[in-house]
Amino acid sequence: MYGADLSWQASSNPMLFSVTDVQTSNGIYGPKAPINAIKIVILESFPVQVHVVAKGVFMNGCGRIDQIHTVRTGNTFNINITKNAPLVGEICTMALVPFEEVIELDVYGLKAGTYTVDVNGVTDTFKLDVDN
Repeated sequence: MYGADLSWQASSNPMLFSVTDVQTSNGIYGPKAPINAIKIVILESFPVQVHVVAKGVFMNGCGRIDQIHTVRTGNTFNINITKNAPLVGEICTMALVPFEEVIELDVYGLKAGTYTVDVNGVTDTFKLDVDN
């Protein structure tokens, strides 16, 4: 479900409007960042620490990460990474720009088991052998 702020100008076509902001029902703003791959890194420590390395490529030089929002439901970590739209008047290079984000998961207190990580639709799993 989405909500939107709409703007309309009296001089414009009465059937034409523009979307000025979009918000999903879970509070995430903006379009999703393009994620190509994720890697789950389990650090050798106790309690165990788990990091997710998300890699992607912006299609131009104006791409940048806006928000990273993580929610765990049961044994699934859903991570939404959004990107900013170019600023008004900003001139963007037409170069592909790779990026990498490291996200620490809150795994303290989790029971042993297999967990799924979903970053903007790219998924992988990890296993905790003992209660954390």
